[in-house]
Amino acid sequence: MVWFITNSIRQIQNEESVILFLVVWTLTEITRYSYYTFKLLHHLPYFIKWARYNLFIILYPLGVIGELLTIYASLPFVRRSGMYSMRLPNKYNVSFDYYYCLIIVMLSYIPLFPQLYFHMLRQRRRVLHGEVIVEKDD
Repeated sequence: MVWFITNSIRQIQNEESVILFLVVWTLTEITRYSYYTFKLLHHLPYFIKWARYNLFIILYPLGVIGELLTIYASLPFVRRSGMYSMRLPNKYNVSFDYYYCLIIVMLSYIPLFPQLYFHMLRQRRRVLHGEVIVEKDD
């Protein structure tokens, strides 16, 4: 979603938030795929393992901040232009407002970010400290 916005709206491409999420995404992917590569080669240096399960503690929140600021910066342009929106009446008899879709996406970070972040913290504990994590039944 964020890349779609950044690629579609030229005015957004100069925002500092875009640089933030791109740097964070780049560092995250370099770390992730280095980890996978070394693991497949059966020669995983501890530093790579450590980086995979520790850098996210800072990078994940920074990436989310960059993404949310980018979406927020795009809202005035999307609202003014009606970008990717479909108004009634039309031959499909369907209405879609991209502006409100972006707001819903931003709001979805509220319940989703903590779930994903705490999942990574549990994974970190399991991998780095060998703790067995027992999931609670609801």
